[in-house]
Amino acid sequence: MDEAQNQISELTYEQALKALEDVVRRLESGDVALDESITLYERGEALRKHCQARLDAAQARIEKIVAGPDGAPTGTRPFDEGGV
Repeated sequence: MDEAQNQISELTYEQALKALEDVVRRLESGDVALDESITLYERGEALRKHCQARLDAAQARIEKIVAGPDGAPTGTRPFDEGGV
């Protein structure tokens, strides 16, 4: 599983999300043997964690533009900081 985890860590968010969608589609089809279903589920969970980590990292970098009274940008602050 280490090799598979390394491959997942190299995926972009979009690639990982598509792979996760493919896993879900296969699992929902009901045409997968039990052992393969378990393997797919494990891969899906790893992909989900990777996607969440990428989203968390992106959110941490997002900055909100703060406008002054004249509407001009006066600076930035972290996205998750309250206020207008």
